[in-house]
Amino acid sequence: MFKTKALLGITVIALLGCGGSERTDADTTAAPQAQAASEDPMEALGPVSEEVLKRHVLTLADDSFEGRAPGTPGGKKTREYLVSEMERLGLEPIGDSFEHPVTLVSRTLDPSRSSARFNYSDTLSDPLEYGPEAVYWTKRDDPELSIEDSEVIFVGHGVVAPEYGWDDYAGLDATGKTVVMLINDPGFRQQGEDFGGNAMTYYGRWTYKFEEAARQGAAAAIIIHQAAPAAYGWGVVEGSWSGPQLNLPRNPNDTAPVMLEGWITEEQAEQLFEQAGMDLEGMEEQATMAGFTPVPIGEITFSANLTQSLEETESANVAGVLPGTDRPDEYVIYTAHWDHLGVDEAMQANGKDGIYNGAVDNATGTGGILAIAETYADAGYRPSRSQIFLAVTAEESGLLGSKAFAENPPVPLSSIVGGINIDAILPTGPANDLTVVGYGSSELEDILAEVAGRKGKVLRPDPTPERGYFYRSDHVEFAKRGVPMLYVDNGVDLIEGGEEAGNAAGDAYTSGPYHNVTDEVDHPSTWRWDGMTELLTILRDTGLEIANTEGYPNWYEGNEFRAIRDEQMAASGK
Repeated sequence: MFKTKALLGITVIALLGCGGSERTDADTTAAPQAQAASEDPMEALGPVSEEVLKRHVLTLADDSFEGRAPGTPGGKKTREYLVSEMERLGLEPIGDSFEHPVTLVSRTLDPSRSSARFNYSDTLSDPLEYGPEAVYWTKRDDPELSIEDSEVIFVGHGVVAPEYGWDDYAGLDATGKTVVMLINDPGFRQQGEDFGGNAMTYYGRWTYKFEEAARQGAAAAIIIHQAAPAAYGWGVVEGSWSGPQLNLPRNPNDTAPVMLEGWITEEQAEQLFEQAGMDLEGMEEQATMAGFTPVPIGEITFSANLTQSLEETESANVAGVLPGTDRPDEYVIYTAHWDHLGVDEAMQANGKDGIYNGAVDNATGTGGILAIAETYADAGYRPSRSQIFLAVTAEESGLLGSKAFAENPPVPLSSIVGGINIDAILPTGPANDLTVVGYGSSELEDILAEVAGRKGKVLRPDPTPERGYFYRSDHVEFAKRGVPMLYVDNGVDLIEGGEEAGNAAGDAYTSGPYHNVTDEVDHPSTWRWDGMTELLTILRDTGLEIANTEGYPNWYEGNEFRAIRDEQMAASGK
């Protein structure tokens, strides 16, 4: 297991001030006085500034940024702001630019010219009502696609997991067929240890299910929505997958996606199984047992006609690096997504506030990584290893910016020692604990626990691991490729109000401002900036500890990403 060592000495660097709202020429004409190498660098750096964080959040969440959607003037303005701040703080680009271009393909299904239906043996069914009953799309580049009388097969959870001895496609040639599957993974319904316990694995993510269906050669893949295992209602499904859908350009060397990806409501699934003389609840029970094999859904077939328009748009990730003193070719990475949902023009046309400002999600995280970088600039310190501050695009469209960065990294992934993702910090006061999403994943948690312990904080596991939040933010694109990553949220046990207040704040956000036009900073005085900066300071110090040690933290034994990292490090000779 990776153990932290005493922090190494830190070298002073000259600040490269470029003006800015809080840094004058007088502030930056001379480097700070050298600190003694024996001084605790965490104390020398000081806490993350509330005023700095507030300035960034209020700027990024301002109406003038128009909801920060990729490929829009508001998105461009956001990137320009990030570049100017990184330059001001003396960070350096990776390569010749702070911006790393990301091409996005917008695919927009025309529901008025598209249809999908299940065909029963004795009657032609009505098409599924797009929106209330089903949503569907294609990630292929064809403007028109059709599927005719594809055999429908229930494939349980749609999982092939050798490490669990699980294969929901066992004995099935899925070529040209329509596969229907449950959301989440078997562990959610087992509530035991046969499949990872209660915590969702990557096999439970809808992204994995569509990818696996494509590898199996299916023509269409349809997920049955159920609120509890999905951890969100049908409204989230309908709102997220209708309208323009952004994706990365398809790599011709990758497996072609299925022709149709989609979701149906639980009510529609019940009717589907009933028409076949089957029972959804009974099939769900079968699918939860080891040894499940695919089952045809009666003599029912599936047909669809899809018409879509395609448009390419350009966006970019923004990355700045603080070079290390002793091992500049080894990196600690901080990630946060700068994008949000943009503007709802229909709402504005009706005289309503249509700007999705994304103050919590994720002006807090983006402002947070800038505020962390500012502590280094103010103190004039560089740690032993380099630190990358990465603000990624198109997280809201499926982690596309982080995927683009991780698929074509400007530095070898084996050289990234570990990373910390910051996404949607709630504006609550200081807490007695920190919530670790994906708790029990990597040795980074040992370092976090030590740093947090010095501040009297304890680590708390994610209270709802079955919801799979670990797989829903940008860090997972690095994790899938081996890099150990941390994802830490505010604590729940607030110093003022305890767990009751902490849980109430979380519930109020998810049921209200989350992905809503009300996610804004109407009254900055009501936000508890001290709780947010306390969390950011701990995350900064955790990254600093990693940066000033010689070891390489790894995933814990048994973690699904451990073998990938071991192979990666062995290939690099580390």
